[in-house]
Amino acid sequence: MRFSHFLIIKWRCLVISTKELQINEQIRANEVRLIGADGEQVGIVKLAAAQDMADQKNLDLVMISPNAEPPVCRIMDYGKYRFERIKKEKEARKNQQVVKVKEIQLSCTIDTHDFETRVNHAHRFLADGNKVKVIVKFKGREMSHLDNGREVIGRFLEACADAGSTDKKPTLEGRSMSVILSPLKN
Repeated sequence: MRFSHFLIIKWRCLVISTKELQINEQIRANEVRLIGADGEQVGIVKLAAAQDMADQKNLDLVMISPNAEPPVCRIMDYGKYRFERIKKEKEARKNQQVVKVKEIQLSCTIDTHDFETRVNHAHRFLADGNKVKVIVKFKGREMSHLDNGREVIGRFLEACADAGSTDKKPTLEGRSMSVILSPLKN
């Protein structure tokens, strides 16, 4: 009865394998520095003795620090440790704020109503906490009048000054000029 239970535990532990931590039979050191299940320092012991101690307590032997001399192993419930680590990672992802970059395209000859509509979109994007990339595209002979594009971007930045700010001056990339607006911190 005890022997079959031992096989089930070993099979379960071998199925749960990771790339960063070695557990039970994956450990290949002769001697290990052992930390007990309740955190006390046991000392330097042979690997077989450490595995026997883990088996007696029905827990796993996990190599925490493989680069140490000798490697540091701990007796713990690996399934519970893995569950708690995944839970912490999910919690960290939930609290993480994702900033998206929204893009607004303008032209040198944009009309006032279209301009106001784009400004309203930018205000909404900045209020949501997103960054806004403002692009002025130049078509044909408009490339010879870059100052018109700078003027349009300047008017746009003035209109959005209460919702966002920019770090850099507008940059020319090929046939378009762009600048990124960041939301103001409250």
